[in-house]
Amino acid sequence: MAPLPCVVLLLPALLLPALALALGPAAAGESRRLPAQEALGEAEELAEELWGAGLPGDLPELEPECRQLLADFAEGSAALTGCLGRSARPVRLCQACHRHYRHLLAQYGNIARAVGNSSESHNCAKSILTSDRLQIVVTLSEFFNETWEAANCPNCLKNNSEGLSNSTVEFLDLFNKSLTCFEHNLQEQTIHLSPNNYTEVCKNCNETYKMLNDLYNNLQRMNRQGGESENSAHLCIDVEDAMNITRKLWSRTFNCSVPCSDTVPVIAVSSFILFLPIVFYLSSFLHSKQKKRILILPKRIQSNASLVNIQEKYS
Repeated sequence: MAPLPCVVLLLPALLLPALALALGPAAAGESRRLPAQEALGEAEELAEELWGAGLPGDLPELEPECRQLLADFAEGSAALTGCLGRSARPVRLCQACHRHYRHLLAQYGNIARAVGNSSESHNCAKSILTSDRLQIVVTLSEFFNETWEAANCPNCLKNNSEGLSNSTVEFLDLFNKSLTCFEHNLQEQTIHLSPNNYTEVCKNCNETYKMLNDLYNNLQRMNRQGGESENSAHLCIDVEDAMNITRKLWSRTFNCSVPCSDTVPVIAVSSFILFLPIVFYLSSFLHSKQKKRILILPKRIQSNASLVNIQEKYS
């Protein structure tokens, strides 16, 4: 690498004749333009060879093993980005991209722990993660982590994030059954009844929808009881979006309603609240009547006592 500065100094000297020929007077004609273009082309080829030899712009700042780690992280980031984009609508982020995310975490961990084999080699973590102000790799990693946490994907995965939890698999299975029931009954509806009449959908899919809705409420209740942070109180975005889609179809599109299983307690509580004013006024009325009786009784006793005194006085 010692002769490299000499090569850098010789490069302008090689390019100057070509530039002088290219900038010569136009009166020289086509006979001078052709040699100038050839000389310029030769200079460009020579410059490319010199750049390829290691001139500034392609300096080997990273060791080969560090370059491989950076390339692996770039491929993992591209794969995860593509998966997130494809799974954005309908939302399938957690179930479709958890393998890509776990793989990218491993690749980032390899960079953070990696050190070159030789004593003179650079630390891969320092060279890749903190060698510049922008810190692209760190920024990308933080973006993916924040997106994953905002989607609450850990709440729908197993502890080691190797796959979906059993409750999430059960919910998604019921969700697919509900959509299949909607689609099947809609096809039957268009054949026998008017397109705007969804009575068959409401009747035949009521049990499946009720099971799905109850399971969602149970999962939500379990998350709220066992979660300490605000994010843990929410289910993952896949489950929430699936339930929102189903409820919109059931209530808005099909205009169905589910009979409430707690109808009797609701009616009892409502009736009690409605009768509270009547009970209040009735108790107030009876209480006031009782006070009047208590107040009148001493007056009668006092009048009788005064009559007895008058009779004794005149006797």
